[in-house]
Amino acid sequence: MKKNVLISGGTGFIGKQLTTLLLSKGFTVSILTRTLRPNLEKVFYYKWDVENQTIDEQAVLRADFIVHLAGENIAEKRWTAKRKAAIIESREQSTLLLYTTIKKHNKKLDAFISASAVGIYGAINGEEICEETMLPENDFLGYTCQKWEDAIDFIENRNIRTVKLRTGLVLGKKDGVLNKLSTVFKLRLGSALGTGKQYMPWIHVDDLCEMYFHAMQNETMNGAYNAAIQDNTTNTIFSKTLACVYGYAIWLPNVPVFVLEFMMGEMSKIVLTGRRVSSEKIEQTGFQFQFKNLEGALRNCLTK
Repeated sequence: MKKNVLISGGTGFIGKQLTTLLLSKGFTVSILTRTLRPNLEKVFYYKWDVENQTIDEQAVLRADFIVHLAGENIAEKRWTAKRKAAIIESREQSTLLLYTTIKKHNKKLDAFISASAVGIYGAINGEEICEETMLPENDFLGYTCQKWEDAIDFIENRNIRTVKLRTGLVLGKKDGVLNKLSTVFKLRLGSALGTGKQYMPWIHVDDLCEMYFHAMQNETMNGAYNAAIQDNTTNTIFSKTLACVYGYAIWLPNVPVFVLEFMMGEMSKIVLTGRRVSSEKIEQTGFQFQFKNLEGALRNCLTK
């Protein structure tokens, strides 16, 4: 019998890509959604409501693996106190809803693989290369990711193998951050942000999906892994490379810090700060990145 993978956040950018990959690998896929959709031959939809802590328990009962991607988009709206609470609660409460269902039925899983983020290392700049053993930073991003990962630990304590993929900037076709940037850069109006010196750890969505599959299959994997390329890409390098892909050299000055802070408020830290991360731990498991060159990754995303 084909094994089943339950995906929370399965209708999003990464979830859709991962679903396609898993189907090609011979799995069936179940997707948790707030609005039910018609089932397909190998894709099944189950309703859940994180705010009210309800879930169709059959989704968990039939799962061999759970891939947990659900959570409010951290860059979608300004960080008001209410918005920040919603960002944290969406991650923590969705994880705890899965945990309580697993506990209620004493459900055994082959593995529980969850998204996390390199934001756990904080919204600060610096030259230090962040490894998975570093403590979470004491700021909003660090705190959010820590609460997220702490909730996952409840599942690990059920003797279920858990993996946390601390994800960087995800590059993909017709979606994600490139979908927003491409409009400006196509018009030859792209430029670096702030000082441009902030690091931008990135990963191609194909590599990220393969990493989820790798984590499912590799039974030696446990705990946190950085899911980003270990290179020296700064915002300036990223912006110049993206402009190059569109056939021109950047001619505009950097967008000033005060402009971004005025437009985005506290959320501007997402684009004005960034840390280097190590990919050594995930590569030591045998995982190989298909896209390690930024220009090649961007051309793959934007020219097909």
